[in-house]
Amino acid sequence: MGNDLLERRARLLGPNVPIFYDRPVEIVRGQGAYLFDARGQRYLDAYNNVAHCGHSHPRIVKAICEQAGVLNTHTRYLHEGILDYAETLLGKVSFPGQLLMTCTGSEANDVALRMAQAVTGKRGFIATDNTYHGNTTAVAHLSTRRPPIGGWPDHIRRVPAPDSLAPLGGSLDAQPEAFAANVARAIDELEASGHGFAGFMLCPIFANEGMPGVAPGFLDPTVEVIRRAGGLILCDEVQPGFGRIGSNFWGHEWLGFTPDVVTMGKPMGNGHPVAGLVAAPQVMAAFREAFGYFNTFGGNPVSVAAAMEVLRVIEDEGLQENAAEVGAYLLDGLRELSHPLIADTRGLGLFLGIELARDGEPASAEAGRIVEAMRDRHVLMGRVGRAQHILKIRPPMVFSRADADELIGNLSDCFEELPA
Repeated sequence: MGNDLLERRARLLGPNVPIFYDRPVEIVRGQGAYLFDARGQRYLDAYNNVAHCGHSHPRIVKAICEQAGVLNTHTRYLHEGILDYAETLLGKVSFPGQLLMTCTGSEANDVALRMAQAVTGKRGFIATDNTYHGNTTAVAHLSTRRPPIGGWPDHIRRVPAPDSLAPLGGSLDAQPEAFAANVARAIDELEASGHGFAGFMLCPIFANEGMPGVAPGFLDPTVEVIRRAGGLILCDEVQPGFGRIGSNFWGHEWLGFTPDVVTMGKPMGNGHPVAGLVAAPQVMAAFREAFGYFNTFGGNPVSVAAAMEVLRVIEDEGLQENAAEVGAYLLDGLRELSHPLIADTRGLGLFLGIELARDGEPASAEAGRIVEAMRDRHVLMGRVGRAQHILKIRPPMVFSRADADELIGNLSDCFEELPA
């Protein structure tokens, strides 16, 4: 990318649209697990799961184009395609529910918060530290990676994420009760403040908190605490949902609990701006009575065509099974990497992380150097964790063993060049 393009971008878009890498890449095309720059150079995309079924999947592109040429309008008219999609998706949810479609995961999470307030009549919420749930004002207050202007609102309580309850590379085996105790303490504080406890929003694999490697049953004591207090469990499945973890279609299924609301984001439509949430009928009814809702775009026929084809592709191409098989192969290969800075390697399906530490402290700068060095080798990946010290590997679901070998080989070279 030339300096003229960077200058033009800064002038026209300003500082509020982040751009990846110290030397940004001008991406002009995507196909499967690969992205291509303006010079035709190929990059292996291990960074983002928005293109859940792979970039520019031909079946999904065809479905979008065909529907856009027929009807693209809002959802206040009857349309059988929307009902067909809802029926198919709800068949993959572990509790009886109804579907509400939105444009983004941020909006879905925002609506979920209002649902919890409508059901409980209270306004207080809990989230873990260093999480991310979206960009609207309400969910920005639950996106605890950075404090809002004026500090944290009094109706929000943060609890330590599992990765900050255990030492770097340490064990979480004894932590479920400690995590639940922190949640119980936060609930007591919300009740004492007069806000009351409406709900707890979480990602079931604690993705932005660093994928700490919790085991099934980890949240059982916490779920019991929340149920006793009368709050709702709002499960943000934007990152782990739709089979990405391999073993289960949803992250909460793998952990072994049933939430009150499940939210989804743009992977639902392979990057098309469609998202949504599923909640029990009584939750939907309470929300409708308290707030009312209408979304001009959410669930329009083009969005639904994209989302329906995603479900079909996942099934027809065995993408959940691929996530399990290739993810296990990739995890084994990553665990064979050897370097003094590697504190832990963990993950589920095609969502993995490598935690870097030096003398027991997060090795954030070194993680940044690895990400940049991988970019120079045409492999794209990111960082997460409270100190941005965990390498995040989250490729499209079509990632192959050959792609895994390419990633592992390049990462091995990068670690060899990194000082101990």
